[in-house]
Amino acid sequence: MKIGMNLLLWTTKVDESHHPLLGRLRKMGYDGVEIPVFEGTSGEYKILGSVLRDHGLGVTAVTVMSPESNPISADAKVRQAAKDRLRWVLDRCGESGVEVLCGPLHSALGAFSGTGPTSDERQRGIEFFCEIAPYAASVKVELAIEYLNRFENYFLTTAADTMAFVDAIDHPACGMMWDTFHAQIEEKSTTLIAAIHRRLKHVHISENDRGTPGTGQVRWDETFAALKKINYDRWLVIEAFGRTLPELAAATKVWRDLFDDADALCEEGLQFIRSKAF
Repeated sequence: MKIGMNLLLWTTKVDESHHPLLGRLRKMGYDGVEIPVFEGTSGEYKILGSVLRDHGLGVTAVTVMSPESNPISADAKVRQAAKDRLRWVLDRCGESGVEVLCGPLHSALGAFSGTGPTSDERQRGIEFFCEIAPYAASVKVELAIEYLNRFENYFLTTAADTMAFVDAIDHPACGMMWDTFHAQIEEKSTTLIAAIHRRLKHVHISENDRGTPGTGQVRWDETFAALKKINYDRWLVIEAFGRTLPELAAATKVWRDLFDDADALCEEGLQFIRSKAF
């Protein structure tokens, strides 16, 4: 397994000011980082990819979709905007050497219809990814669709639903992920990890309060036991959030300090994963 750190703890756009951070994370012992891909230019991502390689860091990425670029929208223009948006993200991923693009790619983050998902929405989503998955493969990036808890989305909220969705798409470049934060809310058992292992491409290690992994209530022993049972050997990426970025803090509902120091969180989180996973 490879251990990474999600850079959303510090920024929504990695630039030169974060290069020392990359060096610190590598020195701590991280195998890679997860970069947010929300904005920027082709040249910036090519440079970032070069810097990451120079540091010996692997890279995964995360992005989200908006109401204006919603893959399951009934409006064909909005769905086309979603295709254009995700292709742009995948191009930037390809330029920076990203292995896996994760996130709630399936629908607009924080947008609710007032009801549960419909069969029409599901079909539109499947058709969307049947078109996008081959494009992802062409730039050598795998998709890891992330389900969120019911308070952050309504379309995909469980591993079982996400597995069925990805099975219907049935493309080797399109899989799903397990996020311990969302699973802690929505799942009754970590044994579901075994049920989704065929499509599992990515794992987020995230505490129930989004702070330092190992300091809260996530069923860590069960989680790591389940991952070992399926011989999971891909990325384990710590996802934690703080109050450094007001807009992101508001989006993730972080209203108080969850840790004293970001670097300490990284060091302690890395040690925790090593103690459980290896």
